[in-house]
Amino acid sequence: MRSVVLIALVGCHAAEGGARGTEGERVPPPRPEACQVVRPGDSLQAAVDSGAPVLCLEPGRHAGPVKIDRTVEVWGPRDAVIASAKGTTVLITGGGAKLVGVTVDGTGGSFDLLDAAVKVTGKDITVEGVTVINAVYGVLAEKSARVRIAGNHVHGDAETAMGLRGDTIRLWETHDSVVEDNDVEDGRDVVVWYSSRNRITGNRIVRGRYGAHFMYSHDNIVQRNELRGGVVGIFSMYSRGLQIDHNVIVDAGGPAGMGIGLKESGNIVVEHNALVHDAVGIYIDTSPLQLGDTLVIRDNVLRLDQAAFVFHSSAHRITIADNDLADNVMQVRVDGGGTAVDVDWTGNYFDDYTGYDLDGDGRGDVPYELRSASADLVSNHAQLALFRGTPALQLVDAAAHLDPLFQPPLVLRDSQPRMTPRQEVR
Repeated sequence: MRSVVLIALVGCHAAEGGARGTEGERVPPPRPEACQVVRPGDSLQAAVDSGAPVLCLEPGRHAGPVKIDRTVEVWGPRDAVIASAKGTTVLITGGGAKLVGVTVDGTGGSFDLLDAAVKVTGKDITVEGVTVINAVYGVLAEKSARVRIAGNHVHGDAETAMGLRGDTIRLWETHDSVVEDNDVEDGRDVVVWYSSRNRITGNRIVRGRYGAHFMYSHDNIVQRNELRGGVVGIFSMYSRGLQIDHNVIVDAGGPAGMGIGLKESGNIVVEHNALVHDAVGIYIDTSPLQLGDTLVIRDNVLRLDQAAFVFHSSAHRITIADNDLADNVMQVRVDGGGTAVDVDWTGNYFDDYTGYDLDGDGRGDVPYELRSASADLVSNHAQLALFRGTPALQLVDAAAHLDPLFQPPLVLRDSQPRMTPRQEVR
């Protein structure tokens, strides 16, 4: 069942990234027609300082570190390796500079200095088609603008504990930039902090902690990314104006696992995403935060999750419309003894809906109402959370459903539930 769902949803939502070869690898940009050749053993720093507008690195190892502090394109094939064992390997500060196609191997282990394979500080800088290996941090952009990080392959360290890895891609006080079509594996986080008006699109991010972590970052777009096997897919903290659409988030697991998390954020739109086999599909904590802000969640598919929606407490000023909720252990959970009755639930499909459609308009003639005796019990006795998903609490719900004298509190009400799921995932 799960494999069928994944094939259907990933096929419809998967990242529409840049050109790939026959084995799925990103195809690096072609060699420039006119360039100054840099051979292994030549001083790369001297070549950068020479004033040539384009440098072409020949295959082999080129000694780093190197600082690119002017407008120059440094190009190489994948087997042209810039290597360093200490500090940041490639530092780019020159406006309009480009690092293209090469492999960057190795950085030091200083977390406090943010040693990186590639560090960017400037404007209109491009890092494209670069492979990063053996690095504490991958590609970092700090206090920059109009940066393009595209088509790179960043390898983390799968053997190191998750919390001790470095971030694979990091934007810090970086604005109006693009992170697109990258392959990211086995790192810690893709971070967007204090950074606004950026586009995170078409990336494949697997086996990390946070697939994309936004903090104090406003008006960003996150779309058509594929996030697999991490702890958290996309998480927004203290951010506003975030657009999250057409992403696939699969196998976000563990005690803290969730597909999308929203904490004290507002004016967020979450639409056309597929959240499959996650511990929690969408987690909402005090969002929207500010009066006048909204949260809209529509046209998403939530399948095979332990819980499709989890609210930290009672929720307000939220619209949840036209989503598909099916094959989940629990559709909605509200912690802290709260409810989601003030949420505007409209036109969602619930596979446990038992109503009817006599007029044939595709909408249920009676509302979908969720009442959960087990959730109410856990809210009042937190120690019972250990038994979520077990037959013991399932029997509590079954008994409450059969006993007409006992009616658990109402959790949510959708006045126009859809009778069938959508035939296609947009």
